[in-house]
Amino acid sequence: MEIALVLFLLLAAVAMFASEKLSVDVVTLILLIVLTTTNIISPAEAFAGFSSDFIIILASIFVISAALEDTGVLDFLVNWLMRHTGHRPLTLLLFIMVIPGIVSAFMNNTTVTALFVTPIVGVAKKMRTSSSKYLMPLAYASILGGTCTLIGTSTNVAVSGYMSKAGYEPFGFFEFSGIGLVIFAVGIVYMMTIGRRLLPETSTQGLTSKYNIKTYLTEIIVQDDSPLIGQIAFASDLSKMGFRILNIIRNKENFLPDYRTRIRNSDVLLVEGEIEDLIKVKETKGIQILADVIVEDDLVGGDIRLAEILITGKSDLLKNTIRQVEFLRRFGLVVLAVSRQGETIRTKIGDVQLQLGDLLLVQGSGERLEYLKMNQHLAVLDEFKPILFKERKGLLTLGFFILAIIVGSLNLLPLSVSFLCAAVLSVLFKCISTDRAYQVIDWRLLILIGGMTAFGLAMENTGADKFLAENIVRLLEPFGVLVIMAGFILLTVFLTQPMSNAAAALVVLPVALQTAIQLDVNPRTFAIAIMLSASVSLITPFEPSCILVYGPGKYTFKDFLKIGTGLTLLLITIILFVVPMFWPL
Repeated sequence: MEIALVLFLLLAAVAMFASEKLSVDVVTLILLIVLTTTNIISPAEAFAGFSSDFIIILASIFVISAALEDTGVLDFLVNWLMRHTGHRPLTLLLFIMVIPGIVSAFMNNTTVTALFVTPIVGVAKKMRTSSSKYLMPLAYASILGGTCTLIGTSTNVAVSGYMSKAGYEPFGFFEFSGIGLVIFAVGIVYMMTIGRRLLPETSTQGLTSKYNIKTYLTEIIVQDDSPLIGQIAFASDLSKMGFRILNIIRNKENFLPDYRTRIRNSDVLLVEGEIEDLIKVKETKGIQILADVIVEDDLVGGDIRLAEILITGKSDLLKNTIRQVEFLRRFGLVVLAVSRQGETIRTKIGDVQLQLGDLLLVQGSGERLEYLKMNQHLAVLDEFKPILFKERKGLLTLGFFILAIIVGSLNLLPLSVSFLCAAVLSVLFKCISTDRAYQVIDWRLLILIGGMTAFGLAMENTGADKFLAENIVRLLEPFGVLVIMAGFILLTVFLTQPMSNAAAALVVLPVALQTAIQLDVNPRTFAIAIMLSASVSLITPFEPSCILVYGPGKYTFKDFLKIGTGLTLLLITIILFVVPMFWPL
């Protein structure tokens, strides 16, 4: 009776997760209530999952990622990615899958996913595409890359350890790298073709789209130490950052660049770009936004903000240039750029004759902007503080994160402790405030993980896991060895939904090994098939790497069902037929 109840609850939970009529955390808590009131698990077992290592790891990663963003490290990582991928979505997608996949063969895949999530969100925003197009492929690549070596996933290590204790030869470090590479390659091809078309397009509306702002016009001066010097204008780093070079002013001569024009020292470039790009270029080495007036000392540092100002019909600035109205002297603000929708301005910023509807991007103190808000002739549409690179705090946060990865990977400290140390140090060194640290933690996902861990215990307590395994043998034995192995593969995939991958593999493995002995076939073939099946179960977002991208990618449960089911079926089919080629039955 208890087995039937647990299996019914499992199916009901998956159905409710898919329908999304209730939040996943609410569904999880309902499951815990039912399981405890029916005495299937004790209250201690129900809440034990909330104190698991992974809960601490995930909460710590939320804090560290926010600290990396707040200190401006994200911008540097984003620019690095953009330089290597440009604005080519397919190139970026391939990069996102290949590099993390290779790294995850030698490092915990959850850690690898965490390392890339925040930069990829930034790159997607810069490319004006949805991060949902890249984060699920990232998670899948890190998971599949872990199938290539013994240390790629905890599941591999756990199964190898069990084999050794059971009297079999433990797995070699690269023993299953051949089939692992096949699985990894198939995953990449699937996500670059079928999966890419199924990925959702979530909203990326930001400040620029909110006001339907196309681009801003500004002037940039090339300094002595700029890497732009010698680059072809239309293929320069500025172009890769999202700017379009309209004019070049060189030795007081104004000319249009062509495909042969190279940038020189002291050139003044008239460029178009979006507001986020302008914020980043202000902090780029060797590049400086050139205002028509010199920025006063009191406008540098401190409570400096950027704001968008709309020129209204009542404004006395109409039909005057920025230089004529002496904008800095009058308002205490520097005009960094001008946006005029539907028209490309090809003159110096200071000589732009202001028109109704023009948008000015200005820089100044918070006090000056508050004063400007009382001006009835100008409208402050929005203001915000740019995220600038705080070198000391940024490097400290990055150092804490990298050190946590190294210490955890070398088993000098448990991974949970190493990441918790990094998060606490980020708070202590004021890389992120305590209040913000609590705000950035996605408590809904933590409840989901803790609750489903308890559900795995419910399956073990009632014997539902062994019940399923034994019935597979009984039902499929007349159909032959390959069909029986397929049954164990499917059971493993099914059990990885409520249980961890390693736990599901270890539940099925003893029954599978005994079955192989009874059938007089190679037990190692069954063991490796089950181990790999546990690692390619991508149907639901319960895998830790998938959980990490669930929130940032704004995915739904259905998204994983739709995309992951096809890929999982494809991969387990490969496992079923390719594993016997490497390890004959």
